[in-house]
Amino acid sequence: MPGSEELPSTLRRSGEKARRTWVKAHDSAVETYGEGERAHRTAWAALKHTHERVDDRWEPKDEPGPSDPRAARGGEAARRGEGETFGGVDYEGSTRQELYERARRLDVPGRSRMSKADLARSIARAQQAKSRT
Repeated sequence: MPGSEELPSTLRRSGEKARRTWVKAHDSAVETYGEGERAHRTAWAALKHTHERVDDRWEPKDEPGPSDPRAARGGEAARRGEGETFGGVDYEGSTRQELYERARRLDVPGRSRMSKADLARSIARAQQAKSRT
């Protein structure tokens, strides 16, 4: 399977369901659109519908659904990049308090004064920095 050969490192550290979701969506998109950026975007969109990034891996969400404003828009608007995305953080499915608690665990400075969107952005940055170390 082509998708299993291209599995990103965060997915290699994730559960079987996350890996299977990404590979199946990727391979299906390759059949439809051909190999390339669109196949990868499709695979990530499918994964982000059922999983969210927590630290350096993907974990199942409590409720499936779009994770961010871009995913909620979908279609052509999402392909054009309209709407914000938060690096796998489940912005749509999390309350501000839940995001605040995650930011606290990641020791994000200034979190008490942040909006929900600011918290999601900061969590995404902190997780990205953590996965590089």
